[in-house]
Amino acid sequence: MRLRSLGVAFAAVAALLALPVPRPAAAAELPLSQGRTATSSSDENAGTPAADAVDGDTGTRWSSAASDTQWLQVDLGATASISKVVLNWEAAYGKDYKIQASADGSTWTDLTSVTGGDGGTDTLDVSGQGRYVRMYGIHRGTQWGYSLWEFQVFGTSGTGASSCDSANAAKGRPASASSTENAGTPASAAFDGDAGTRWSSQAADPQWVQVDLGSVKDLCKVDLTWEAAYAKEFQIQASSDGQSWSTLKSVTGATGGTASYDVSGSGRYVRINGTVRATGYGYSLWEVAVHTGSGGSTPPVEGGGDLGPNVIVVDPSTPNLQQKFDQVFAQQEKAQFGSGRYQFLLKPGTYNGINAQLGFYTSISGLGLNPDDVRINGDITVDAGWFNGNATQNFWRSAENLSLNPVNGTDRWAVAQAAPFRRIHVTGGLNLAPNGYGWASGGYIADSKIDGTVGPYSQQQWYTRDSSVGGWTNGVWNMTFTGVQGAPATNFDSGPYTTLDTTPVSREKPFLYLDGSTYKVFVPAKRTNARGVSWPANAGTSLPLDRFYVVKPGATAATINQALSQGLNLLFTPGVYHLDQTINVTRADTVVLGLGLATIVPDHGIDAMHVADVDGVRLAGFLIDAGAANSDTLLRIGEPGAGADHSADPTTMQDVFVRIGGAGPGLATNSVVVNSDDVIIDHTWLWRADHGDGVGWDTNRADYGLRVNGDDVLATGLFVEHFNKYDVLWSGERGRTIFFQNEKAYDAPNAAAISHDGIVGYAAYKVADSVTQHEAWGLGSYCNYTSDPSIVQAHGFQVPVTAGVKLHDVLVISLGGKGQYAHVVNNTGAPTSGTDTVPSKVTSFP
Repeated sequence: MRLRSLGVAFAAVAALLALPVPRPAAAAELPLSQGRTATSSSDENAGTPAADAVDGDTGTRWSSAASDTQWLQVDLGATASISKVVLNWEAAYGKDYKIQASADGSTWTDLTSVTGGDGGTDTLDVSGQGRYVRMYGIHRGTQWGYSLWEFQVFGTSGTGASSCDSANAAKGRPASASSTENAGTPASAAFDGDAGTRWSSQAADPQWVQVDLGSVKDLCKVDLTWEAAYAKEFQIQASSDGQSWSTLKSVTGATGGTASYDVSGSGRYVRINGTVRATGYGYSLWEVAVHTGSGGSTPPVEGGGDLGPNVIVVDPSTPNLQQKFDQVFAQQEKAQFGSGRYQFLLKPGTYNGINAQLGFYTSISGLGLNPDDVRINGDITVDAGWFNGNATQNFWRSAENLSLNPVNGTDRWAVAQAAPFRRIHVTGGLNLAPNGYGWASGGYIADSKIDGTVGPYSQQQWYTRDSSVGGWTNGVWNMTFTGVQGAPATNFDSGPYTTLDTTPVSREKPFLYLDGSTYKVFVPAKRTNARGVSWPANAGTSLPLDRFYVVKPGATAATINQALSQGLNLLFTPGVYHLDQTINVTRADTVVLGLGLATIVPDHGIDAMHVADVDGVRLAGFLIDAGAANSDTLLRIGEPGAGADHSADPTTMQDVFVRIGGAGPGLATNSVVVNSDDVIIDHTWLWRADHGDGVGWDTNRADYGLRVNGDDVLATGLFVEHFNKYDVLWSGERGRTIFFQNEKAYDAPNAAAISHDGIVGYAAYKVADSVTQHEAWGLGSYCNYTSDPSIVQAHGFQVPVTAGVKLHDVLVISLGGKGQYAHVVNNTGAPTSGTDTVPSKVTSFP
């Protein structure tokens, strides 16, 4: 047996992980796939069905039609942890193909890709979870189709033995059909439990009858009682949504009468799909009975384990370390909306001569308890060569918990939004602009010590919290500092700086580290009136990894929720996770931590995550990407009407980002809704996409970015952009925001589309009229109405005029004259005008 080469999209990771040569399966090892239900995109003929690839007989085979693309899939009968896939090709082999897993048979996750295959036996070590596994053929190796003697899936089943319930789950359930012969033979008659009534169809092929079981169920057997007009050939099919169907059983040469069929699969809808009639009449069924699985309790979810395929752990002795960084960067440099996700973890020690360039969805972190435990004599670099020196789209990457001694004395970190620089010690300077000083729009630093000078240069805005700098020079519009030793003094009247001596409440982001050889997650304590870095004192608690469910590609929402219900925390490893149910965080002090910009996608219009109104939940380090069906709220913290006091142990949301559109159509009425009191929002970017795929005024519609209903909520580092209505709508009392960056929606088609209550344009930041106390510092809103540059927005900020509501250092800007603002706050502040991109400011309101 030989290990196959991996595809272009995964070539870098294959080299980085140094996969071991796989061992032949022991003779006693039985594939999870053997004898299970198999289906395919096509069969070459009746003698090469899908089932023959999982029958354990190397003398029988499946073969497809002679075209690309084709697939073969197997239903394992239950969710399994998949460790290996073996493909025994016939002469007609796949040259380029993927191995994919799915929880429901409709949404697929890539486990690995193969390019340049040459047939024979391919043995692939993989890591993932799913009930369904498939070979997805992209390019054939011959003029014929794809042909497999055997398709074997190995791993560990996720459930115990099950039994089949004798009860008929379909009895009395809603039914429908492709047609009925007459009013006396409706679809419902096949599911009424009465052997004297029947459904019959028109006399044509194909025809079907289906039943809605009310919810997704495990299916184990279907009984059919045919009338004289029976089907000679038909399929028993299942679906979770009534639209996409999986075939559980294909029947040929049937003889009518009463027959029972063992099946394996799941679905809410079950359909009998007749393809060939046995008589000149239609199809007619007295009764259809559907039996579902019972027994076989689900075992508990295990905590701990390895960190999955896209976490790259290195130490100073790792060979070809620079090559590893370069390989991932080559893949990720331009992959703004790609699916690759990677996390570099550096063990404590000294690394010499390293330049780790970071592309999209790439994170680098040290595994020491303190930043100086990992020392890089070299650089971590973000530049903008991929975008012709323009750094305004250098999103979604991060660096954390290490020290840098830059080669030329100054490190370059030219990032835009969603690119945190946390817990870093730079024994030199930091340049926040791209090479050539092109456009830049960032950014965020926290809990970091920069011994030299920080130069933002072309950066339009920046927020720095609880840090220490040797100096700060330059800046464009809005540079805000809280708790920063060495920060420049406030000069907002004439310059870009807003400086607060301390941060009122803060708590640093949880992080993974090594205690000896054991992984743990450090959860920092809350600080009040903080100034400077939190280390090396490191007040907080450590949680061992076995108290976390390590979420890997292929994990299902059901397993994630089961882990939470068991009291486990969540560590999302790098990947893209499609959800068919909302993640529910209900236990106080739960940690939900992502590595490598792990991305959660809610499907079918569900919400992505709900957090109960409990103390101390930590949400950190992940991206929520809206699905194609509209979600009401992508992330909700606290139930509506929540009111418990969490001031001693607040919930925190840190480096949690939201995207609607860009990677494809996305829809969500609300991005984030905070109902709980005392929540700390520490660095977020909520973005309705202005470029990429699936972008349009209604195509990626999202009315609200952040809605705050809870009291005493604090936002430090708030980036919210391009929403169809209010970017921020704040209704809770005593809210505070320190630093806000915003652009209004570029694609507003005209002034009428954004007019309401006699006002042109929704404010970027609105404090509800009912609020009596609110305070904010360092706020900026920019307009760039490219669809209709004639729009004049009434104001950037709208607040009630009362002594308890105060805004400090507020500005609005017209970017190149594409639209204008009439005022800054309410009816106060000079209008913007012309194309000079000059801020209009208000230093204090009222």
